[in-house]
Amino acid sequence: MKKTALNAMHHQMGGKMVPFAGFEMPVQFEGINVEHETVRTKLGVFDVSHMGEFWVEGPGAAELVQRVTTNDVNALWDGKIQYTCFPNGKGGIVDDLLVYRFHAEKFLLVVNASNIDKDWDWVNANNSKGAILTNASDATSQLAVQGPLAMQAMQKLTNESITDMEYYTFKVIEFAGVKDVLLSTTGYTGSGGCEIYFPNAAAEKIYTAVLEAGLAFGIKPIGLAARDTLRLEMGFCLYGNEINDTTSPIQAGLGWITKFADGNDFIDRPLLEKQKAEGISPVLKAFEMEKGIPRQHYEVCNAQGEAIGEVTSGTMSPMLKKGIGMAYIDKASSKLGTEIFIKVREKLMPATVVKLPFYKG
Repeated sequence: MKKTALNAMHHQMGGKMVPFAGFEMPVQFEGINVEHETVRTKLGVFDVSHMGEFWVEGPGAAELVQRVTTNDVNALWDGKIQYTCFPNGKGGIVDDLLVYRFHAEKFLLVVNASNIDKDWDWVNANNSKGAILTNASDATSQLAVQGPLAMQAMQKLTNESITDMEYYTFKVIEFAGVKDVLLSTTGYTGSGGCEIYFPNAAAEKIYTAVLEAGLAFGIKPIGLAARDTLRLEMGFCLYGNEINDTTSPIQAGLGWITKFADGNDFIDRPLLEKQKAEGISPVLKAFEMEKGIPRQHYEVCNAQGEAIGEVTSGTMSPMLKKGIGMAYIDKASSKLGTEIFIKVREKLMPATVVKLPFYKG
């Protein structure tokens, strides 16, 4: 099993370690609810060094990234980031990812840990324009510092102005005494903050500095369990739950990252354009329950007890104190306000189709 450069520190800090995507990772430190609430109200730091990083460079870089992702790379400018996905040529999704544009011939792709090898093979297989590809995943560490006080605290570690950065932009700066650190205003919690990339050798130094800088603001180390409940409260898709090789971005409510702009000839464009025009069933929808806690793979039924879908993610919301979830549901039963039923231990529990995000802040 792989270990991040911060593995020893997680053990020292009392992290409960579990296998995740081939890595030993902290699932929690103090407890899911307290960690979740800390990120929503103050700030927390996640080790996300298990994520993958690919550099795409050279004259064919932009054309390759445009071809393999659904969003419109031509809309990016230097220092701008895009959320997007890799379509798989069969209407499904290879992975969801971030694209960072440094300049017209230099991009960074940040992919999910569980899909690094699959994604690397996919990008290489479609590299017909001679772009220069580098898999920097094993050499790169990453922290996500998330929460409303995150940027204020992190400003203490750099002379570069970061508190005024726009959402989904990045800078390469000196940070905590380390040069050429990539800091981006991204994250998967919906509570603001940043993600920080640096070489493994600087990991313990930067992690220690982040914890010290955040001390006066109430920072805590946060595990993967709270990362999941935080993203679910926002209705963000998780690969392996809401999206996979058989789900299309149109089905998954990711039409907003599927751009049919002139010249954006991405893989699967004709098929996805057809789905958008004609509709597709089932579709991914959010729901809330007053009683009961939904879990992945629970059956979704109509009032007659007939199966109409399946839960992809579910939990008891730490902030809303009610059951929330996402599910693929027959389009006929997917309208906002529709009453559906979640089968919890053979009992049908009422739920309502709602608009995302669950947590409004």
